[in-house]
Amino acid sequence: MTIVEAPPGITGGVDTHLDVHVAAALDPLGRLIGSESFTTDTKGYRELLEWLRSFGDVTKVGVEGTGSYGAGLARYLRRERVHVVEVNRPNRQARRNSGKTDTLDAIEAARAALSGKAKGHAKTRDGAAEAIRVLVVAKRSARQSRVKALVQMRHLVVSAPEELHQRCKGLTVHELVNAAVGLRPERSPDAVTAATKSSLSSLARRIKSLEGELAALEEQIEALVAAAAPDLLARFGVGPDTAASLLVAAGDNPERLHSEAAWARLCGVAPKSADSGKVTGHYRLDDGGDRQANSALWRIVMVRIAHDPETAAYFERRVKEGRTKRDVIRILKRYVAREVYRYLPRG
Repeated sequence: MTIVEAPPGITGGVDTHLDVHVAAALDPLGRLIGSESFTTDTKGYRELLEWLRSFGDVTKVGVEGTGSYGAGLARYLRRERVHVVEVNRPNRQARRNSGKTDTLDAIEAARAALSGKAKGHAKTRDGAAEAIRVLVVAKRSARQSRVKALVQMRHLVVSAPEELHQRCKGLTVHELVNAAVGLRPERSPDAVTAATKSSLSSLARRIKSLEGELAALEEQIEALVAAAAPDLLARFGVGPDTAASLLVAAGDNPERLHSEAAWARLCGVAPKSADSGKVTGHYRLDDGGDRQANSALWRIVMVRIAHDPETAAYFERRVKEGRTKRDVIRILKRYVAREVYRYLPRG
């Protein structure tokens, strides 16, 4: 009989929220020692760690939501040289069987970290990748707002009084925005025309402002990407936007990705086995992973198919061999993931 000794130390688990974090402590055998609530500020983080350490040496802490509510706590624990394990949301079946409380979620987080079920290294979120991420959030919001305003302008033109409708009909986006900025509501024959001109002019000024925001954000993002990963930007088909998505997915501590296979899994381009019964050797597309990184790889592949003769020839050859276009694109995305992995920053 082989006797396996329990690992020493205390394992913590934290269910994170906006105002209060709930922590649980387990002994080396997985038995609950205690649970407690703490505020979500530096004082609360310090008290949480002191509370865990009151039971013994803390080996690791499983934290839910290290990219949202748990980001501040995860950063604090890392500064205190505590190993932080990223924990996914609790198992739904366990919730149905045991009910749902913050304390139970904290205990499940600790057990996931102790058992090794949760073993992902949380992103440090303290460098260029995090700076790029927050700028990308603002850029995406500004782009969506611009598109929404343009759609609203088009709808207003369709239903505008006839004279204004004819004046704006058929204009390009750039022409419509420039024309709408110069509209004068006071020079209108009726209240509806005046109101429509005022609305179009307001939307056009908003679009101009958003375009200025987008230009400034793009400039900042490009500078950060060029400084963080110049070799990645030099790859065929990789632009500032796609490089930014890949860097954000990797994080500021890409050493947590122990292999290019792990990177492919993170990007959702590693095929999953679909064997069942007597059916073997079948695979299906991975629908998990970081969807922004997956989209970036897709865009790189499409650019190469359109403009790189070698990739285009490979694509045509595999299609003629009987592969579907979707399958060939998946294969190419896996190849690109392997290629760009070599050019991710290593700290």
